[in-house]
Amino acid sequence: MPPFDLPEGDPFGPHNLPYGVYSRTGSGERTVGVRLGDHVLDASAAARAIGSPHAPLLSRPTLNPLLAAGRTTWSEVRRTLMEAVTDPAHRAALEPLLHPLAEVTLHLPFEVADYVDFYSSEHHARNAGAIFRPGGGDALLPNWKHLPIGYHGRAGTVVVSGTDVVRPSGQRKAPADPVPVFGPSVRLDIEAEVGFVVGVPSRQGSPVALADFREHVFGLCLLNDWSARDIQSWEYVPLGPFLAKSFATSVSAWITPLEALEEARVAPPERTDPLLPYLDDTASEPAGYDLRISVALNGHVVSEPPFSTMYWTAAQQLAHLTVNGASLRTGDLYGSGTVSGPADHQRGSLLELTWNGRDPLELPDGKRTFLEDGDIVTLSAWAPGPDGLRVGLGEVSGRIVTG
Repeated sequence: MPPFDLPEGDPFGPHNLPYGVYSRTGSGERTVGVRLGDHVLDASAAARAIGSPHAPLLSRPTLNPLLAAGRTTWSEVRRTLMEAVTDPAHRAALEPLLHPLAEVTLHLPFEVADYVDFYSSEHHARNAGAIFRPGGGDALLPNWKHLPIGYHGRAGTVVVSGTDVVRPSGQRKAPADPVPVFGPSVRLDIEAEVGFVVGVPSRQGSPVALADFREHVFGLCLLNDWSARDIQSWEYVPLGPFLAKSFATSVSAWITPLEALEEARVAPPERTDPLLPYLDDTASEPAGYDLRISVALNGHVVSEPPFSTMYWTAAQQLAHLTVNGASLRTGDLYGSGTVSGPADHQRGSLLELTWNGRDPLELPDGKRTFLEDGDIVTLSAWAPGPDGLRVGLGEVSGRIVTG
């Protein structure tokens, strides 16, 4: 099918245009592109072809210069590209700049500065609390309803979709074991998440207010924060996740700009506890997002977590991340935390789906409690768009290989 003649309702139509970085077969040169259907458009060459002054921002091998340019420029570049791909007068100039996705290599689209992961789904937190702290009582810890819980991860192990994930090794100790042992993780898990990409930096000592979220955050992507549950359970007291998380975090090759998701904005769930002023969004514009996520294990859908159920929003996470004066850098990435809904089929981790291995999943290729070598996990998602269209979010996939 010709690149401009998309099927009706294509989730990667001109209303979407997510950004990525690619190289053509046989070439090591990386180029910024936007996705249109099953093609990628050379964004810099397209900008030059139609006389846009923003071509230099798009001529770099990473999205970071565009990320740093700020919201006004983001809007101008997006508007230019949308006009370019919808105006028939530009077709002849742009067609040579469109390349089938099957003929390009997709790369990590931005240089990751810092990585932070949150824990913002009440359903996930309650499930995890019930699993790890059985015996009654509130599954949530006392601080959970008062601040977005998070931890700092490792930016250097954020990898693009399609990168193999090597099974990590580390210390683990079952409750009945007298001493810890060392070896490959036997409880390797997924965490279906959404990642938010920071564009405009902030000064150290200057917190970012809730209302300034979209002045700093460029867009979002799907994210899988792989987790070694057996290593985690032994190491995380008292300081939290460390080696169980830092070995790999996979992100989509496509960053969807926030402007493409205006119709997907929704109010978050009702808050049950009063919030401190810097987190209080009762008078703010809706800051949740209606993203419909699907989790597939070896091609079989095992979960459909709804992002609209997340208790803490991305704006609140950013406000909390900086309230102590911590600065933002261009390319900072922060994960939402595992997305889980209230129903069993909406749980965003195998920990929850199998209740820590007690209830194995029945799959066409056999039972699963946690991931086996050779397993392929794929997250995909869509959001409501303009005029009843869907906005597709680029999938994130990874295969487990022996360490």
